[in-house]
Amino acid sequence: MRRPVMPTPPPDPESPPSLLSLAALRLAFDMPWKARNEIERLLLLPLARLQFALAGVPWRSGWKLYGLPIIQRHRRSTLVIGQRLELRSTARGNPLGPNRPVILSTRRAGARLVIGDDFGMTGGSIVCEDRITIGNRVIVGANAIITDTDFHPLDPLTRQRSPLAGRTAPVTIHDDVFIGMQSLILKGVVIGAGSVVGAGSVVTHDVPPGAVVAGNPARVIRHLNR
Repeated sequence: MRRPVMPTPPPDPESPPSLLSLAALRLAFDMPWKARNEIERLLLLPLARLQFALAGVPWRSGWKLYGLPIIQRHRRSTLVIGQRLELRSTARGNPLGPNRPVILSTRRAGARLVIGDDFGMTGGSIVCEDRITIGNRVIVGANAIITDTDFHPLDPLTRQRSPLAGRTAPVTIHDDVFIGMQSLILKGVVIGAGSVVGAGSVVTHDVPPGAVVAGNPARVIRHLNR
C-alpha cells in the first residue's frame, strides 16, 4: 500500500531567509565587506542585547547594531526606542567611516529621550538632559550630534560655581527627517516633518516642514514641495 503524500507546508513569512540563499551568496561575492558586517553583527547580538538590558532599555523587534553603541542612561531617566533600529558604530559599518560609536545619553534624573520606529544613525551622539523626541523614519548621518543642553553655563562666574549647569530646552524632530553628516542640532529646536538638514550644518532655530536647510547657522535653502 502506498503511503499518502503529505502536502508541503507553505513557508513561514516570519522566518528569516536561508543564509545560503542565492541572494545572500551574490551579496557576499559582490560586496564581501557587507557579508563580514553581517557576520560580526550576529556574533555581537548576545552582547548587544545584554548591554541594553543592563541599561534598562527593552530590546525591540528588527534592531540591527553594527558594532556596540555607548549607552549612558541615568537610572531615573526615560530612554525609549522603537522598532527596526539601526545603529552603525564602527568604521566598517558605513563608507563614511564614523570616527566613534553611537552614543545615547540621558544625563539627569527626569530626562526623557524617545526615539520612534525605523531610526538610523551612524556614529555621533544624542545627549539628553531635558527632553528629546524623535519621530519615525528619521535618518541621522555620520558623526552628527543632537543635544538639548549647553552643557556649561555661558557666564564665567556661574561656570566656576556650577560647571555642568548649562541651560537646556527640549528638541523635537518630526517624522521623515534626514540629518546630514557632521551636523549639530542644538537645544530648543523643532525640525518639521520631511525636512533635510545639509551636511555640516549647525541648527539653532526651528526648521519648517519639508524644508532643506544648510549652513552655520542653518538657513532655509529651498522647500521640497514647491
